[in-house]
Amino acid sequence: MKTKTLRHFVSGALTALIFSTTISHAADWSQWRGPNRDDISAEKGLLKSWPEGGPKQLWVFKDAGLGYSGYSIVGGKLFTMGIRNGGEELIAVSIKDGKELWAAKIGEILKNGWGDGPRGTPTVDGDHVYALSGRGNLVCAKVADGKVVWEKTMKSFGGGTPGWGYTESVLVDGNKVICTPGGSSGAIIALDKKTGETIWQSKDFTDGAQYSSVIAANHNGARQLIQLTMQHVVGLNAADGKTLWSVDFPGKTAVIPTSIFHDGQVYVTAGYGVGCLSFKVGAGNSVSGLYTNKTMVNHHGGVILLDGYLYGHSDSGGWTCQDFKTGEKAWAEKAALGKGAVTYADGMLYCLAEKDGTVALVDASPKGWKEHGRFKLDPQTTQRNPQGRIWTHPVVVGGKLYLRDQELLHCYDVKGR
Repeated sequence: MKTKTLRHFVSGALTALIFSTTISHAADWSQWRGPNRDDISAEKGLLKSWPEGGPKQLWVFKDAGLGYSGYSIVGGKLFTMGIRNGGEELIAVSIKDGKELWAAKIGEILKNGWGDGPRGTPTVDGDHVYALSGRGNLVCAKVADGKVVWEKTMKSFGGGTPGWGYTESVLVDGNKVICTPGGSSGAIIALDKKTGETIWQSKDFTDGAQYSSVIAANHNGARQLIQLTMQHVVGLNAADGKTLWSVDFPGKTAVIPTSIFHDGQVYVTAGYGVGCLSFKVGAGNSVSGLYTNKTMVNHHGGVILLDGYLYGHSDSGGWTCQDFKTGEKAWAEKAALGKGAVTYADGMLYCLAEKDGTVALVDASPKGWKEHGRFKLDPQTTQRNPQGRIWTHPVVVGGKLYLRDQELLHCYDVKGR
């Protein structure tokens, strides 16, 4: 199919893009940003306000190892990664009591000036869990006991480790594992999830790897895989890896947040002064621009789309609510809470300040910032790199809030049962 490239952001109206959804039990958070990679939890009946000092802390696991890895939670087990025993490990922990169940070595340690160790989130699919180390070693392990089934390196696909390490959380889509080694041999690869054998590599898309993760959508009669790099937002055909459409993107230094898709509209944002870009993908995979501005300059804390509005932290204005269709600012709040990451559950935003570990419970509303309690993460690590912050995103699932600061993994009761 002929590639359609948008080099100038021009407005236009197009047909709808149907974003794929995954039906998952409310108590499962099987991958980065949850079942649908949108950071929206299906939880109901959660606390609408917190008591003084915050919700009850249920347990703290103190041996998750150093690193910024997130966590997936399936079938009573939490999966994350960290530096332990002279390498990077994939770790399984019981969510009942915070006790370790097993661990598997996944690669050598990524050394980095902002903090060593793994960055991505493991992905659980059935009986297997997939994890990408900071240096680009991808493993498939058994959920039951951590036994490694197969492993591959991003280097073997022509990839070069990004400056801050491989941060991507791999996508399992049907029978494929999708990830981004980057490079001239093909930026994105699809591997057989059972064997690790190559199904395809994107020969006509060769950007270097950045820090964003792939998501999938059904559109124009094809399964499309969408990724953001320093130079482009791209849609590939999941069947063969061929480029369906490509949009120029003016990335600087690092491109990190996961893209957003809804009703034909694509939305991306990045930090370092870049801001946000939104466009539509129409019939024949033609593209037309909607807006580009600096209302949402999101560095790495993530953006959530809910009922037509985007929520996240913007370097240009603090915590921000932005109209998804128009790009206009609904509100911004800079004084209440510092820069950080966000997740959503049961009408509320859970906002985590990266500098001091303060967590605030805030209405998810275009009317303004309205807070319903806060607390500070305690204890906090003494081992974090001086240039590092509390960068692991919060997760709410199964009536519990999960937070991490390096080797310390915290679990809080946000249902008040």
